[in-house]
Amino acid sequence: MATKEIKIVNETGIHARPASMLVQLANSFKEDINIIKGGKVINVKSIMGIMSLGVAYGDTLEIVSDNKSAVDQLVGLIESGFGE
Repeated sequence: MATKEIKIVNETGIHARPASMLVQLANSFKEDINIIKGGKVINVKSIMGIMSLGVAYGDTLEIVSDNKSAVDQLVGLIESGFGE
């Protein structure tokens, strides 16, 4: 099990476009990938789930999966600020 904590660096947090980017990347992997925020566990393949977290600038998320590469790639996407 791979786990990594990441702080949201883009000023607008995770709104519709970044959420769709996360879902698109997550769907390229067969394994389940979860985001944990404040004890709430959400499957990254669910855009509605991601949006329900209300992730804002400075929030800390934990990304968890059996696939270390998936975790690393999602962390990379978040660290890039989703290109914003």
